[in-house]
Amino acid sequence: MSDIRVAGTGLTAFGNAPERTGRDLFAEASIAAFEDSGVPREDVDAVFYGNFMGELAEHQGHQGPLMAEAAGVDAPATRYEAACASSGVAVRDAVVRIRSGAADVVLVGGVERMTNLGTAGATEALAIAADELWEVRAGMTFPGAYALMAQAYFTEYGGEHEDLAHIAVKNHENALPNDNAQYQNAIEVSDVLEAPQVSSPLGLYDSCPISDGAAAVVLTSAAYAEAHGLEAPVAITGSGQGGDRFALHDRDYLARSPAAREAGEEAYADAGVDAGDVDVAEVHDCFTIAEVLAIEALGLEPVGKGITAARDGRTTAEGETPINLSGGLKAKGHPVGATGASQIAEITTLLAGTHPNSESVDDATIGVTHNAGGTVASAVVHVLEVVA
Repeated sequence: MSDIRVAGTGLTAFGNAPERTGRDLFAEASIAAFEDSGVPREDVDAVFYGNFMGELAEHQGHQGPLMAEAAGVDAPATRYEAACASSGVAVRDAVVRIRSGAADVVLVGGVERMTNLGTAGATEALAIAADELWEVRAGMTFPGAYALMAQAYFTEYGGEHEDLAHIAVKNHENALPNDNAQYQNAIEVSDVLEAPQVSSPLGLYDSCPISDGAAAVVLTSAAYAEAHGLEAPVAITGSGQGGDRFALHDRDYLARSPAAREAGEEAYADAGVDAGDVDVAEVHDCFTIAEVLAIEALGLEPVGKGITAARDGRTTAEGETPINLSGGLKAKGHPVGATGASQIAEITTLLAGTHPNSESVDDATIGVTHNAGGTVASAVVHVLEVVA
């Protein structure tokens, strides 16, 4: 299959911006992506847009055409909703659309506005990505769900909270030079272990923040990029999507992520690479245990061994396979509808040498993004490669 060029990327800062609207945020990210790409807006064939809680946070549905208008684009627009994987799914469908020959240029991205709801309101809104009948009514929240997954992992494979603490410390360290990151402060293992407990064994520093923000990327066919002389050295060469049973109690596994494994295997096969070829990855670390499950599912660590990867330095900036050099969801932030597209932007700039942490992977040629929805009932994985 032909590769898909990442012609331009645009991000807002992630953080606390309750006074800003979703359309305002997406306009900013889109302007940056178009300026980076050199692609005229009139060449856009479609807009694919990810958003999870717009009806709750802004009382606004039908956001596809609204966001196309905000971006200054006159093209058919579609909104994608797959919980926290919303814009990851949008990216995947943009890849499929361009590969099919039905489009040459797609603007794809996402937005979430969350902080205006407050902590309790955002927690309640996020909970609708779980099973309303059997989980939400019983009081399940996502910190509680991931705590159950962490407990299951410790029981099956071993590990302790201090292992998870090293993941949080690593990702805060990675976020320090990232001007778009919500948290640009270093923390110590002791800070994580002594922080208020959210749901045992997870504490405050094991959890990603509530965030506002937007991301946009301009994707084109290789033929379009070449015909228009675009400087687009990074391509999406592989794409995969997987799924799992919706509610935790129906799962075959709590300490593994089958949806991510399926998505990763499909993306690797699509790109003609394997896990051993990956130089750098951005994975969905909504909680510290989620990073462990992700890197094992992607084959970047053996099952049962990912728990010590940060502690032993294998996934740090200086390690064999740096993970979440952006700071990840943990420190960069997690405006859920924007996260999947923002991961594409982060890996693209890391591989192109324009990211503040590119020096950590200055010889990298292959990167992976992993975007998950809910308790990983949905997962999308993309392989990106330097092609020029």
